[in-house]
Amino acid sequence: MEQYETEEQQVEAIKRFWKENGSALIIGAVLGLAGLYGWRYYNDSQIAAKEQASNAYETTSIKLAQDEKGFTEAKAYLDEHGDTGYATLMALELAQKAADREDFSEAAKQLEYVVNNTSLATVKYVAQLRLARIQLAQGEFDLAISNADKVTADAFKSQSLEIKGDAYLAQQLFDKARAAYSSALESGERNQILKMKLDNLAVAANG
Repeated sequence: MEQYETEEQQVEAIKRFWKENGSALIIGAVLGLAGLYGWRYYNDSQIAAKEQASNAYETTSIKLAQDEKGFTEAKAYLDEHGDTGYATLMALELAQKAADREDFSEAAKQLEYVVNNTSLATVKYVAQLRLARIQLAQGEFDLAISNADKVTADAFKSQSLEIKGDAYLAQQLFDKARAAYSSALESGERNQILKMKLDNLAVAANG
């Protein structure tokens, strides 16, 4: 390190250092402060955006349950808040509303949106099962089976197998339907409707 004999020399050295490096230090300090305040602003804006999305979701969800205008507003909500988790919840509600009025194409579209955009495995599985049931209603049996096969969680295994059984039954593939229903009964809780489907299978096969 350079040694200085007098305070004057030390001051001159500091002045020289500042002259050579001062701009960089100022810029660095400014950028550092800007980064700090920028990060705080980003966090605050994110929180505000989530609160806005939450409030808008509650309002739009109520309107969706009331009338056709609410359906249109709910679809617009997806465009505005598509980067939030509320969008997938809204899409699930839209799909249910569309299915209730037998608009299966719209219901399938909304469920596909959920499958492709949610980061939560459980929500994805629920959407895939609902999509498979919509595809059953549309007569798209192979697609229904394919979507049911994608649901691998044990908690949903019985439902997945039941959907596959329904698809096989609709195609008059009775042996496959019987195997699917039987496996579904073994995988899940006691299900009287599922047991009835299995019992009625013999009648359907002989009919």
